[in-house]
Amino acid sequence: MQNATTRARRALAAGLGVISLTLASVACEQRDASDQGSASQPGAAQDDGFVVQTVNYPLMYFAERIAGEHAEVRFLAPGDGDPAFWLPERDDIVAIQSADLILLNGAGYAKWVGGTSLPMSRVVDTSASFAPSFIEIEDATVHSHGAGGEHSHAGTAFTTWLDMTQAKAQAESVRDALIGQLPDHEADLRANADALLADLDGLDADLQSAADALADTPLVASHPVYQYLARRYGLGIEALLWEPEMEVTDEHLGELRAILDEHPAGWMLWEGEPTAEAVAALEGVGVRSVIFDPCGNRPDTGDWLSVMRANVEALASISGPS
Repeated sequence: MQNATTRARRALAAGLGVISLTLASVACEQRDASDQGSASQPGAAQDDGFVVQTVNYPLMYFAERIAGEHAEVRFLAPGDGDPAFWLPERDDIVAIQSADLILLNGAGYAKWVGGTSLPMSRVVDTSASFAPSFIEIEDATVHSHGAGGEHSHAGTAFTTWLDMTQAKAQAESVRDALIGQLPDHEADLRANADALLADLDGLDADLQSAADALADTPLVASHPVYQYLARRYGLGIEALLWEPEMEVTDEHLGELRAILDEHPAGWMLWEGEPTAEAVAALEGVGVRSVIFDPCGNRPDTGDWLSVMRANVEALASISGPS
């Protein structure tokens, strides 16, 4: 009988196989379009209709802040689910391939990228500068949530932007790529980037201050997505595989108690708003809840910066008055 890991691997392979076949059918038309477009040559693109495609919302936010009026920034993944595990349809692939600039997160993010043929002269891996410091994950459990189907977090931790020094490196990569393609607007692009980088510096300082106030306070997390946050800011976080909307059963509480025996946390970080029943179940074992949204996808309200500022306040509240 196939185990869950085998089923998940075959499902992902099948999905990527479909993408590869789709790419074969559109390769010729895309090659012709690329050959005719001046945007395939670095520095030659113009901002009239200049299109940027991104694989997640943080990169979309960075690109919009930096490009301003000089580019149209697009992010095609649906609003529900984790974009890291999204599999694009044929039309999505064609649109991404046709963009003047394609921004990847790197660190194993966007699993579909490995099965596609992208125009490499227009592709930028925004985390390449700090790739040697990626965190590798082993023995991750296969699970499912949202619209992404079964998947595992094994491999490389990919929420790179939760370490604000890494987020800055990614923003700088976006800036440099846009300047390379739109050199006539370098002054604007640099000014916009400087404003964004200042915001990221502020977030970095605020997160460090909130983390310092926690000292050695142990924490648990609903999901294994906070690795870079924990490393950068010195947080002790043990992760579960819980979802905000799930029903917390006795089995789930048993898993939590097993962690608490060795890691006596009084707070859980949730990716999204948990149910009232989940909050009550946690409080029954002495664990309170706080939301720290990685914001890999579009928020319902606000933007990436406002969500990160709310995360800072949430982290600070743990060490605040009871």
